[in-house]
Amino acid sequence: MSANSNPNYFRLGVFVLAAIAVLIAVILIFGGGKIFQKSFMVETYIKQSVTGLDTGADVRFRGVKIGQVTLIGLSGDIYERDVPFNERRQYVVVRMQIYGDKVSPDQIQEFVANNLRARVKSMGITGVNYVEFDFVAPANLTPALVFNWKSEYPVIPSMPNQADEILSGLQKFISTLNGMDLDSTTQKFDQLLVNLNTIMAGDGKGNQGLAVSVQNMNVILGRLAKVTDNDELNVLMRELVGSMVALRQTITSMQGDTQYTIENLKQTSEQLNELTRIASQSPASLIWGEPPPKIVLPSNGTQGQTGASK
Repeated sequence: MSANSNPNYFRLGVFVLAAIAVLIAVILIFGGGKIFQKSFMVETYIKQSVTGLDTGADVRFRGVKIGQVTLIGLSGDIYERDVPFNERRQYVVVRMQIYGDKVSPDQIQEFVANNLRARVKSMGITGVNYVEFDFVAPANLTPALVFNWKSEYPVIPSMPNQADEILSGLQKFISTLNGMDLDSTTQKFDQLLVNLNTIMAGDGKGNQGLAVSVQNMNVILGRLAKVTDNDELNVLMRELVGSMVALRQTITSMQGDTQYTIENLKQTSEQLNELTRIASQSPASLIWGEPPPKIVLPSNGTQGQTGASK
């Protein structure tokens, strides 16, 4: 060492080299696994706001960390520079590094066909967001965003943020309320309550209401139960059956007597017709002729002979 050199510079140089060596050792110890770990890149396109999602945010699959966000940008700056500004889609492009063996684009397309989707979720009240991958059953209800450029990495379609969906639903609900005629709806509701009260309590004009009808029904059921308990119902049923049998016999007897009377009237009418015919043809015979034969009434429904006995 020369006489002009300062020993402090030598110590400073040794300290700097030692610090660099320690820094490299720390990086290799704590980050060496990430540096030499296998990984591949994917990207997704989002149409909503990604506030709270920053570069380095976690990428998770069902809550398990599988990668990190490496880039967040707009499709207008990445893929649509040659497209007129008013025709740009302006999607948010999120590129992610996924740890693990590289997956081919065909395999990723198969996962997408099985409803693999990406969605921005929040960590909680902290406001820090991350990207969640999962197989979502109703994913076919949310079609993938349309784009017409060749993506640099395989694309996993995204789904709307849950918070945005909730806000959108609230906005639609508020718009529906604003479009409703609340006064008319209130009047109809009041009328409905009045009608319900009338049905329950009656209107005082002959309509006793449902409550009174239920009470009467309970009284009737009580009486029926009492009749059944005292075996009076069986007695009433037997008496009713006996009355019906007697009524049937009476009607049958009346039918027989009526038929017999009709036969007698028919026979008498025929004999009167015969007498009238003789009187019209020969009136003198009624005076000078032989007396007419005796009218014989039929017996047991049979018709007797008419005319003179020979």
